Amino acid sequence: MSNIRLYFSDTLSENMTSRLDKSQSHYLTKVMRVKEHEVFSLFNSNGEWEAKVLSTTKGNVEFRLIKQLRKKESPKDLWLAFSPIKANYQNFMIQKATELGITKFFPIIFDRTVVRKINNERLKKIVIEASEQSNRLNVPLIEKAQNLKNFLKSNSINLIFTDLNSKNKKIDKSKFKDKPICIIIGPEGDFSENERNEILSFEDIQPLKINENILRSETAVISAISIINYVIN
Repeated sequence: MSNIRLYFSDTLSENMTSRLDKSQSHYLTKVMRVKEHEVFSLFNSNGEWEAKVLSTTKGNVEFRLIKQLRKKESPKDLWLAFSPIKANYQNFMIQKATELGITKFFPIIFDRTVVRKINNERLKKIVIEASEQSNRLNVPLIEKAQNLKNFLKSNSINLIFTDLNSKNKKIDKSKFKDKPICIIIGPEGDFSENERNEILSFEDIQPLKINENILRSETAVISAISIINYVIN
């Protein structure tokens, strides 16, 4: 069985035939050198399937699904609310957060956010590639950028507040209610005092000091997700 995995957004079902898009066809035939009658796998949130290449006419790969390899999964809802940062660091952060199991991303424009525009299409491409590489089925969702007030008002969550000023270094799993867990990471200049007060007044919140040192945003994200994964798993 080939270890080539590609995300396919449309419905997948046994014996169906279809075509890959131009980009995926090029990757499969020109980069990975897959030929007719060879196999690869296709996945989405409904499962993963073994597919056989039927033809590569004019650079378009036609395939047939042979058998289901994995069934639909129900991952734990683990969200990340983050401040946009410079593209290279942000791309790395999104990639690693996807590998570590984040199911939804919320870009937040804080008072001290420096980068105020993000390329959602670029981020979607990154989460798909990271999902393909990391063997997960569910590709994370990326919400549109919003401010902190709207984010807190519109979401019912268990909020993990990564706060350098907090003395709390442990998460109490028993306090989690039956709703998504969301980690919130501040901008490079830290949260403003008003933002800290707004977050601390949220109903289901646990502040967490993840390190004595001041961490870069992408480092803080990886550290916080790793801590929460340890606690909930």
